[in-house]
Amino acid sequence: MPMRSWLFVPGDSEKKLAKVASCGADVVIVDLEDAVAAQAKGTARELARAWLAEQRGGSVKRWVRINALDTPLWRDDLDSVVAAAPDGVMVPKASGPAQLQMLSAELHDREQRLGLPMGHTRLLPLVSETPAAALGIADYAAATLPRLAGLTWGAEDLSAALGAGRKRDAEGRWTDTFRLVRAQVLLAAHACQAAPIDTLYADFRDLAGLERVARESHADGFAGMLAIHPDQVAVINAAFMPSEQEIAEARRIVAAFAAEPNTGALQLDGRMLDQPHLEQARRLLERLG
Repeated sequence: MPMRSWLFVPGDSEKKLAKVASCGADVVIVDLEDAVAAQAKGTARELARAWLAEQRGGSVKRWVRINALDTPLWRDDLDSVVAAAPDGVMVPKASGPAQLQMLSAELHDREQRLGLPMGHTRLLPLVSETPAAALGIADYAAATLPRLAGLTWGAEDLSAALGAGRKRDAEGRWTDTFRLVRAQVLLAAHACQAAPIDTLYADFRDLAGLERVARESHADGFAGMLAIHPDQVAVINAAFMPSEQEIAEARRIVAAFAAEPNTGALQLDGRMLDQPHLEQARRLLERLG
């Protein structure tokens, strides 16, 4: 199943939770962290657990963003929601692989007690929200993290930590620091054979801008993108699906190599193709299911 659009919904909004499953998102992330005020955390946990249980077995992937692991809140989050068997947990302000390994042990204990399959709950860390975390993104490539579903990043917390007055330049492109972080996430995720998920596009009214950014993200090698508004979902889904022309081209490449199984490189329409081209074509077709 593709996981192109990852849509946040506040865990304390019963109204938004009631609508979110029909928004077309591949993944819904019920947010218990930044979108929920401190006094509403308990209510958010109860609503999140009920929504996760109600949607279990449905078509949408059900994820939860818990509170950061350097707070006293995240264990209460897990105690509330793991019983409803979410597909995964987003980890905000992740400090590195060792922190995820600790969280994996906590999830293992809960899954065992609840009779869930071991390893059922996957992990998606936000790996860029402090300078130290951003410097350690490459460490994920060498870590043993069986639950790791992907890596993603965010610019807001890092910007605040740096005291940065801007994140994008006058043309709307990421400035050097954020471009570096984004590239590290992309490389590390592929090195882990996990999904690289690009950060959100904050101006949810600017769908034309989102379309440009999402298509560039897909072309760069990301597998999906975070979303903060239901209107962004359709744009992201379309941008992260290969075009009919790309699909047809991939099928031609695979067929050409299948016709010459003992050939490492061949010509197609005047172009030299070799094994990386074949691998890229196969991966594109695999994403179609």
